[in-house]
Amino acid sequence: MIALESHPEGVILPIRAQPGSRKSELRGEQDGALKVAVTQVAEKGKANKAIVAFLSKQLGLRKSQLELISGETSSQKKFLVRDVNIDQLRAVIDTRCS
Repeated sequence: MIALESHPEGVILPIRAQPGSRKSELRGEQDGALKVAVTQVAEKGKANKAIVAFLSKQLGLRKSQLELISGETSSQKKFLVRDVNIDQLRAVIDTRCS
C-alpha cells in the first residue's frame, strides 16, 4: 500500500521515479511509493517536470496542485498534492493503477 501522509495543505505522495523509460506509465506500488516511469532523462530537472505533467494528467489534477518537496535528484521523491485528502487521492490512485 502506498504510504500517503496527511499534510496541512493536502497529502504527501511518495514517488519512486524511473526516468528514461520506454513509455510513461504508472507501474503500481513499490516499497510504499507509487512507481512512475517517464520517458524524459534525469538531467536538469526534466524528469521531475515530466513526472508532474504525467501525474496531473493521470490523476486528474492541476499541475499547480503538485509540488516536489524532497528528492529532487533522487529516485525516491515526495510530492505535496494540494487540495485533496488521503481518501480522495487513494481512490484515484487505486482506480488508475488497477
